[in-house]
Amino acid sequence: EVTLDLAERRRIRSAIRELQRQELERDEEALASKRFRTERGSHRQDNKENWLRSQQLEEEQQKALASLSRELESITDVEELTKLLRAASEYEERKLIRAAIRKLRAEEIE
Repeated sequence: EVTLDLAERRRIRSAIRELQRQELERDEEALASKRFRTERGSHRQDNKENWLRSQQLEEEQQKALASLSRELESITDVEELTKLLRAASEYEERKLIRAAIRKLRAEEIE
């Protein structure tokens, strides 16, 4: 805008466009390198260890639920089951206890 020479203005605009194009290319390269980054070997190992640990925890939880289910079958008092329900923190435990309460109430109705 300062210069009145049209040729010089064209060169300046061309240089600005070239700088913008180079900046866009750098941004695209940075995005591509982030998007397609390969997974690190140690990270993959962590995933395996976490998966194994989660499998072990799930198996332990299933065993605990099975023993709780056996214990609930022996309880015949709704109030005792209600106390257990209030003390339980896990969703699956509460679910089993509620089912046992419903079963006992259904038996009482019969």
